[in-house]
Amino acid sequence: MQIQENISLKPFNTFGIPVYARYFAPFANLLQLQEAYQFAMHHSLAVCILGGGSNILFTQDFNGLVLKNELAGIECIQEDSSHYYVRSAAGVNWHKLVMYCIENNYAGLENLALIPGNVGASPIQNIGAYGVELKEVFYTLEAYQIEKKKVVIFNLEACKFGYRDSIFKSKHKGKYVILSVTFKLDKTPRFNTSYGAITKELERMQVDECSIKAIAQAVINIRLSKLPNPAVIGNAGSFFKNPTIPEAQFTALQQSHPGMVGYPASNDMMKVAAGWLIEQCGWKGYRKGDAGCHKDQALVLVNYGHAQGIDIYTLSTEIMHSVETKFGILLEREVNVL
Repeated sequence: MQIQENISLKPFNTFGIPVYARYFAPFANLLQLQEAYQFAMHHSLAVCILGGGSNILFTQDFNGLVLKNELAGIECIQEDSSHYYVRSAAGVNWHKLVMYCIENNYAGLENLALIPGNVGASPIQNIGAYGVELKEVFYTLEAYQIEKKKVVIFNLEACKFGYRDSIFKSKHKGKYVILSVTFKLDKTPRFNTSYGAITKELERMQVDECSIKAIAQAVINIRLSKLPNPAVIGNAGSFFKNPTIPEAQFTALQQSHPGMVGYPASNDMMKVAAGWLIEQCGWKGYRKGDAGCHKDQALVLVNYGHAQGIDIYTLSTEIMHSVETKFGILLEREVNVL
């Protein structure tokens, strides 16, 4: 494989941050990945695996080896009486996988349409949207164990999925490279339209008979209306997780903040809308230099053109501090910071 030097990462991150990688290489198969790690170990280099670049904020040049995941291919590997089992390579664009499944009438991913990024990042984050999380359609994944140089299969239990969380963000962080993910998808759709504005959007679309295609299009319409296009203005989608707090704390806060938005979570907990918290602190539409908080969606931090990663990071820190001061709630960044 060809190792490139001093490569700009601006085209490879959706924030459009102009940082450089000391070394850079794409990999399209397991052998190339293994060769890249041999190179990195020989030169004592840190390694960064880059997928769609939609969940990362570079605050400085990367003085190591950046590996761009270009593993490709989607296939239905088996089926039973009620499910299709669809395997996707980790380098496949997530939305491309969703549309492939919809075209083939494989149900389950429709609420996750238009989420940015690649398939390989989906189990790391346990991505979710509009009432559905990846863990609900997950079957297995294949991952390369870096230290032992072998491929390992993880089932649902082994991944330890949580809210925007998995074992790959804690115990196994930096120890594996995800190669493929297999999804267990329904032959008979189970429509999930209760979350957010899906029902209202379906009505606006004048949909008489619900389908996975209609739900996906409704989600696409909603996301396009709420979230800025990274091709137009640099961003990584939702920058913060929606915090989960005890129901008693939520009830107490709601007495002094009647408009507070929250949803029931497990074990007497409430999930609070981070965007609402940020907006109440006056950040929506804020701009300092070329770093800002989007004018329509407070949960999205943006690069208006020439912001550095540290500018975005500093803004996020200020937002976190103000929310904690006003509400006693500590926000957590969803975006990975390097």
